[in-house]
Amino acid sequence: MDIRVTYTDGSVETITSDRSWKTSTGPIVFNSIYTGEHYDARLEKSGWDLPDFDDKKWNGITLRQAPSANIVSEAMQPIRNVERIPAKSMNKINDSTYIFDLGRNIAGVSQITLNGDSNTVVKLIHAERLYKDGYPDQSNVDYFLDSASKTYDPYATDIYKLNGKGEESFMPHFNYKGFEYVEVKSNKAIKLNKESLVGYFMHSDVTPVGTINSSSDLINKIWAATNASYLSNLQGYPTDCPQREKNGWTGDAQIASETGMYNFDGITIYEKWMADHRDEQQPNGVLPSIVPTDGWGYEWGNGPDWTSTIAIIPWNVYLFYGDTKILSDNYDNIKRYVDHINYMYPTGLTTWGLGDWAPVKSTTPVELTSSVYYYTDVNILARAAKLLGRNGDYLTYSALAKKVKDAINAKYLDPKSGVYAKGHQTEQAVPLYWGIVPDSLKTKVAANLADSVAANNFHLDVGILGAKAILGALSDNGQAQTAYRLASQDTAPSWGWWIVNGATTLYENWNISAKRDLSLNHIMFGEIGAWMYKGLAGIKIDENQPGFKNVILSPNFVDGLDHFEATHVGPYGQIVSSWKREGKMVKYKVTIPANSTATINFPVGEKVYFKGSSINQTQQYKVVAGSYEFDVK
Repeated sequence: MDIRVTYTDGSVETITSDRSWKTSTGPIVFNSIYTGEHYDARLEKSGWDLPDFDDKKWNGITLRQAPSANIVSEAMQPIRNVERIPAKSMNKINDSTYIFDLGRNIAGVSQITLNGDSNTVVKLIHAERLYKDGYPDQSNVDYFLDSASKTYDPYATDIYKLNGKGEESFMPHFNYKGFEYVEVKSNKAIKLNKESLVGYFMHSDVTPVGTINSSSDLINKIWAATNASYLSNLQGYPTDCPQREKNGWTGDAQIASETGMYNFDGITIYEKWMADHRDEQQPNGVLPSIVPTDGWGYEWGNGPDWTSTIAIIPWNVYLFYGDTKILSDNYDNIKRYVDHINYMYPTGLTTWGLGDWAPVKSTTPVELTSSVYYYTDVNILARAAKLLGRNGDYLTYSALAKKVKDAINAKYLDPKSGVYAKGHQTEQAVPLYWGIVPDSLKTKVAANLADSVAANNFHLDVGILGAKAILGALSDNGQAQTAYRLASQDTAPSWGWWIVNGATTLYENWNISAKRDLSLNHIMFGEIGAWMYKGLAGIKIDENQPGFKNVILSPNFVDGLDHFEATHVGPYGQIVSSWKREGKMVKYKVTIPANSTATINFPVGEKVYFKGSSINQTQQYKVVAGSYEFDVK
């Protein structure tokens, strides 16, 4: 470390870490990001950070080789305790056991303030749910630990030993948990009240850039829960869950990337994570299923449906921000990845991947979903090549994209019926959403998808790949009402069913009674957050003028909502798309920021008036920056 100090007289001194530095143990005797921190306040060294501290008993240091010759600044928002959350309630079990409820599920830490003598040992046990007897239930996250680990290094548990010098406050320094409840358990009687414990919601401190407000309390709560799960899983890089694995699962992240960027300014997090991808990519192009990794994930869990992050996230960042740098930085890596798949699967169809993970009941061929993602990667590579002036690559990969698309349709599409495979929801939605379906058949395929949803009593029958695709596949192809009925469903299986059962975050499993794989804070079903902007407010990106230079507005005035408003702050300023029913008419209000334009696509069949004049001669209306109000009848 070099500390460069500039004094008021202009002189400069550099303080450098060298052999004269000293070390000592301290009160933090153990820490794990998975289990917790063990802190012995009796070992605190008062005044160690002051100039006159006596360090004669401190030890010397050992020099180590630096891990890299590259000195790279941290060019992203730091992880912070962003929000202080007082306990909603406290349940006193006895004089040494108290259960605190924050009232919502978060990623972060708890802080306790208490008194006791120096022989008092307090355990803070964190959990997402409670057993019927009121004690924390960790069975949904610690099922893989053996009994010895649970005894000596208990999961999601901080252990604090008091120093007995009066009121003490403890908050762990180097870990975080996923939790709503905290059991405070002491080896001696202690006195606590509801104010003795608070929680801190911890995540990468990204700036909010989007809002949703509607007449549906359920929709509002689903949006809030989606954002809570997204932020809970933004810890310097996107993760899957904050209480169990805490890994950078690629599939979860590519699914949720649009949800993240509609709601938060997270470009620096994604730029850094793509650098991690470049670090982890093997010479042959293969990526691991989790990034970063200690070596696991190169032989299981990866494949186009997951590790398409290398293409999809740079492309989405380009679309949202209008900056080609992230495409340029990752271009060779995308190309190496695509070339590897092309080498391994020359027919254009690939079985490499996990498939539609965590489905309700119907299963979809892995070859179908992975080949669609393979096509998506190749298509992005071709478009990136054109943007970056690599015309030879543009022609090569455009031809490969067509080959993959044709192979998928030749094997899985019945052009007469408009049915893919067996016609299950994922089988129809994924090809439709990702652009596999021929233009002439999109209406028919979408109608079949809507029929499949209706036949299932307007309930989901998808895993995470289907959940990513189904709402957009419907609303983009004339079936917005069916999409809304799915999104606003409040019986099982649905997003709303989670909310009805008290969820404040998104779950890992549609089955809320599952014995395992039931994290209560997962982002892998989080596309619904982005869909609210796209499918209801209609705020979309014009690929030809990215970064919302030209905003595409395609609102859907669905039955069941009296009001819906979305705002998004893009590179040019705030975009507003808001509609409200007034009798048989819909008032549609739009705001377009300075130096940008918009193309408004009104629903087919509606009569549209602007300042009293009909604009029905075309359903598409172009406007410059400003605020507008339309009457839709």
